[in-house]
Amino acid sequence: MIYPVLWMLTIALKPNDEVFKIPPEFLPSDFLWSNFIDATTKISFWPIFLNTSIITVAATIGAVVSSILIGYGISRINFPGRNFFFYIFLGSQMLPGMVSLVPTFVLFKSIGWYNTWYPLIVPAFLGNPFFIFLARQFFRGIPKSYDEAAKIDGAGHWKILWKVIVPMCMPMVVTMVIFQFRGSWNDYLGPLIYLGDKEMWTLSLAIKGYMGGMEYGSSWNLFMAADLIYMMPMLLLFFFAQKYFMQGLGSLNSAGIK
Repeated sequence: MIYPVLWMLTIALKPNDEVFKIPPEFLPSDFLWSNFIDATTKISFWPIFLNTSIITVAATIGAVVSSILIGYGISRINFPGRNFFFYIFLGSQMLPGMVSLVPTFVLFKSIGWYNTWYPLIVPAFLGNPFFIFLARQFFRGIPKSYDEAAKIDGAGHWKILWKVIVPMCMPMVVTMVIFQFRGSWNDYLGPLIYLGDKEMWTLSLAIKGYMGGMEYGSSWNLFMAADLIYMMPMLLLFFFAQKYFMQGLGSLNSAGIK
């Protein structure tokens, strides 16, 4: 698993004429750390990095918060039709994303959202079906005696959710954050469809354009350098959150699915 990353690193540090050298050499003859600077300069990396960060953080906050709210309502509040709504959310996962691609594009274009970040951010605030399912299963595993004790102390649903329930479900929250962050950070189709101006691009589009070589030729060493920086936030997030992430997956395989 580590070898491909190490191979990317050694290519990023080589002169371009050594990338396809036969026989291949793992260690470069000259460590060109300047490749990382050159790569970020040629594709205006940091402004596009900021674009991607804003979209990803906003979409992650929206998806996690909205899914937690919906999951809490379905699992902890008795109201008519709550199971019906849950099955609707769950059933929506069986629809391929391509089915709604054209009508969604027509909708967003008709309200003036084409060439904006809104189509990449706003839908996340309407809940993620998988996250709703995950939240419901976690919340149902927590005894309702905690809710009753909080209500005796005068807490309402909002305080019960954020002060009592959510702190007990941090592995679930971190799992949601990692999945949504990865999905938004690596999203290529959405930005490709909705973002026309290069100033609005995300890194997935910029890296793809760089790889195409139409503007920059076949500078594979610079491409690997840019790609390593592009991967870094996702690797760091998983590195620091892996403890909670593995606990969340473990719960999915046991009590969380009951």
